[in-house]
Amino acid sequence: MYEPIRTKSVHRMADDDAQYPHRSREEELDIQLAGHLSALLAVTDELGLDEAAERIAGQVARLRGAPPARHAGLTGADPAALHRRAHTLAGRALVVAASRADTAAAILSAERMDAHTAALTEPRLVGAH
Repeated sequence: MYEPIRTKSVHRMADDDAQYPHRSREEELDIQLAGHLSALLAVTDELGLDEAAERIAGQVARLRGAPPARHAGLTGADPAALHRRAHTLAGRALVVAASRADTAAAILSAERMDAHTAALTEPRLVGAH
């Protein structure tokens, strides 16, 4: 009833694999980790935590092979909200760093989580929740 197909399928992907760049799992994790750390860097810069920001920038530069772009603009957000955001971002970075076995980034992320937790328990920020 139907005639068999005699041409290659237009949906075949095997020959096309060489045309598209492919990244390894480690490369994808590096990109993801650098993204989380860059976001953490922006919040850390806004909080004015210069020493911590420099350490984070060093990790981003290591992962990306170039220093990160830094934004000096301030949003005027509540410091407690910024600390909560930074804590969340540091947690995300910690998960990715652990999955790629990046000890330096994992330690830095854990330290930042601890620092933001401590900042949130300070009496001057507790009322700002």
